[in-house]
Amino acid sequence: MHIFLTGATGYIGSAVLDSMIKGGHQVTAIARDPEKAERLLARGATPIIAELGLPKYYVPALKSADAVVHTALESSPRGVQLDKQALETMLGAQVEASRADGRHRSFLYTSGVWVLGRSGKAAEEDAPLDPPEYSAWRPAHEDIVLSAFSSTLRTAVIRPGIVYGGGRGIVSDLIKDALNGLVRVVGPGKNRWACVYDHDLGDLYLRILESPLAAGIFHATDEADEHVSEIVEAIAGQVPQRPDIRNMPMAEARKKLGAYADALALDQKVRSPKARALGWEPTQAGIATSVARLVEEYRNAQREKNNE
Repeated sequence: MHIFLTGATGYIGSAVLDSMIKGGHQVTAIARDPEKAERLLARGATPIIAELGLPKYYVPALKSADAVVHTALESSPRGVQLDKQALETMLGAQVEASRADGRHRSFLYTSGVWVLGRSGKAAEEDAPLDPPEYSAWRPAHEDIVLSAFSSTLRTAVIRPGIVYGGGRGIVSDLIKDALNGLVRVVGPGKNRWACVYDHDLGDLYLRILESPLAAGIFHATDEADEHVSEIVEAIAGQVPQRPDIRNMPMAEARKKLGAYADALALDQKVRSPKARALGWEPTQAGIATSVARLVEEYRNAQREKNNE
């Protein structure tokens, strides 16, 4: 299968790229500069130097692909609008290409479980949405993707939990803080995070791509239902010197982090029945039980970064 991938140098995109390459697929991936293009080439992808906001540089390659996997999201004030424009451009290009050559195509979009909002009861893919302000824009973008489904275009939305593993992401930031001696927790830490290991997440994308009838919404969580305090305590027990752990009151957290604070404070219990129906089974059943490995992965990632 020929796959067109956005965000291949990002956290989720990197895991997806590795999974696709291991699965024996041809991957064309966007890179924003020559240095990142070289990295993608070394990992087995065919890079295209382009930006999502300049479709003329990547649409021809996209049209020749069997599937598009969109994991990129620019972290800037224009990021949300750019994502909407990119969705409309890429989906439109796929429809146009299918009309021209009659081939069926697939489009996978990356959202997140925060769109569910607070979910004390186990939330499956059909659960109602109640996103915090930080993720309030996502449901509309999900709808753009889901409504594009047709007889020639299969569309799917993947909602990962908080991704862990390697040297990036929220959990790696906690490991970094613990190694530096101070961990700040938003709120009392009694809320549960829905999480997923990065390699397991990449495997799910591959399974969805390789399952011709897989469409709609897919949750991606390890279903460990770990409280933030449990995660932080597990990390604190794996570093050479126990760090100070400080719980930030919500008012202070909102002042420092804005709407992001309320997203981090969500209490979520999320289930992934559609993913498991594809035979997907997470290899890591939670952060606390895997923390020694995660700390080592973080250290390895830092060593690789320092050697670049």
